[in-house]
Amino acid sequence: MAEKEKKDFVKSTVDAAKAVGQSTKNAAVKTKEEIVKLLDQDGNGQIDSADIIIMAMKVPGVKIKRAEFLKREFQKYVPKEQIEKAIETNPATAGIDKALVDKIADDVIKFERNAVSGISVALGMPGGIAMAATIPADIAQYYGYMIRAAQKMLYLYGFPEIDTSEENLMFDSETMNSLTVCLGVMYGVAGANNAIKAMAKALAKGVEKQLLKKALTKGTIYPIVKAVAKWFGQKMTKEVFAGFFKKSIPVVGGVIGGGITFATFKPCCYRLKEALQDTLLSNPNHFETDEEKKIYENIENGVIDVEPDEIREVDNSDDKL
Repeated sequence: MAEKEKKDFVKSTVDAAKAVGQSTKNAAVKTKEEIVKLLDQDGNGQIDSADIIIMAMKVPGVKIKRAEFLKREFQKYVPKEQIEKAIETNPATAGIDKALVDKIADDVIKFERNAVSGISVALGMPGGIAMAATIPADIAQYYGYMIRAAQKMLYLYGFPEIDTSEENLMFDSETMNSLTVCLGVMYGVAGANNAIKAMAKALAKGVEKQLLKKALTKGTIYPIVKAVAKWFGQKMTKEVFAGFFKKSIPVVGGVIGGGITFATFKPCCYRLKEALQDTLLSNPNHFETDEEKKIYENIENGVIDVEPDEIREVDNSDDKL
């Protein structure tokens, strides 16, 4: 992406992200209840991963078209026929070199990280009552870029296109839950890593779509989705209020916010990359864990009586170079 195009893209996203929180610009947000109401996008009375995803998807440029992305990224390196096969099947099946896929994934992470960090600084500058409007804007832009990166990596490592249209996100829990699992992998929530590998195996083996949908919405993967959603609810409650008071200090708050964003974004993305690098979609020699096998068998058999794992987050401080 050209430098001017990058700048224009970042500017448009800043403007759009600010617009997400514009409705609160002239109102004092003083209580937890008011902030929850502000962020509760699906109207269920609480903040969770669904609200994060809905807010993120309102930022222009977050939704990635799989065919366009793969064509754009591979056209400088591989023949047209190979790209077409990658779009029709997946890059691994098309015989695209794994090292090239990994390189493009690293470039994706670097670009999205730099973009979101710059926007975080810009959105962190308002002080006083004006900063209340930036609470949902911060969340939208941060997780918007995280979901952009997730989609790109899913497509690089063999997953089919996710329907991220607004109507589908509001009504299709399969799509919402797939993205929730990705966020769970990125933050190291227990069970999410095995879940996404089992999903990849189901796709590679051609398991009936309805069985995978059942697993995501009420079956073997759904308890993991609930665990991720609950964990995010706890995380957002703490972070929103920390951010509220931090941003009462203009400019300095923005710089700190940008630094924190820069430090945490990359480890999350690399966690997802590492999970996707070694699945049956991206690696024919993939070796399954016992837990992954169990989840896959439950998907294949349509099992729905599964207990969720304990909620756990791994250390995010390991910022890989």
